[in-house]
Amino acid sequence: MNFKTNKIFITWMKMFNIPNLITACNMLCGVFAIILAFAGRIDIAPYFIFLAAVLDFFDGFVARLLKQQGELGKQLDSLADMISFGLAPGIIIMITLVVSISGQEVMSQWPSNIGGRPEFGNEMLSSVNWDVFVINWTQQISNFKNISWLPFTALIIPFFSMFRLAKFNIDTRQSESFIGLPTPANTIFFMAFPLLLNQYGGTTGWEHDLIMWLVQPVVLIPIIVVMSVLLVSELPLFALKFKNFKWKGNGTRYVFLISCGILISTLLIWSIPIIVLLYLLLSFIQHILRKNRTHEIQS
Repeated sequence: MNFKTNKIFITWMKMFNIPNLITACNMLCGVFAIILAFAGRIDIAPYFIFLAAVLDFFDGFVARLLKQQGELGKQLDSLADMISFGLAPGIIIMITLVVSISGQEVMSQWPSNIGGRPEFGNEMLSSVNWDVFVINWTQQISNFKNISWLPFTALIIPFFSMFRLAKFNIDTRQSESFIGLPTPANTIFFMAFPLLLNQYGGTTGWEHDLIMWLVQPVVLIPIIVVMSVLLVSELPLFALKFKNFKWKGNGTRYVFLISCGILISTLLIWSIPIIVLLYLLLSFIQHILRKNRTHEIQS
């Protein structure tokens, strides 16, 4: 192996190191989630996003463990996050709105004198598949005829995510904590909607009524706007980074993790958005307490 070949090999090894390959797998999970969403499988797509979130955690962990942190890895991480936690959730929620709007139209147009009206959700999958809703919607777009524009509002998510990720890369204040809602947390929050719609859409009870209310455009679109604005807000949020395992200095983190365990074990999928909202609430409380403490010291 001559010098030139050896130099190319070393360059490739640095580029395609283990942490960067994990980051690339994160990106591929986002791509698969997008493909599944356009196929109408918003019941499966969120699981690829969850896998992407796990990989997003481990790429940084492995990079620190192997001492392979670098500018390339930082840039790759942002590019992968833009797909998995920016574009993919926007597409998935866009398709969720398509399914919501189309499903409600099917039920409203179902003749009252004909029995067997399908319930919107799991049972509707066997009668009017969700992929049919997506196909019909994309055909409306291609024909520029009777287009339902409301689902496009979900693209607010990738719009603000792009600015959030760029801001994070140049903001030196975010080495120990976050300023604004992190894109993975925002994405995980929204992944609960298609999962809950799939699980409870075709049932009865409060779960059905609540998710059917939540996926209505008049409710979901304002939620999209508020959560997206939080991405670029100046709200300080704690990070799950432990310098030590003492209670002092980590109280908020321990309260959050214990609460997460309780919520997940009792509420299952419903716990996902509640956990993200709890994260925002605890961060806000921590910020207020620190601000008051600083004011007392200065006075």
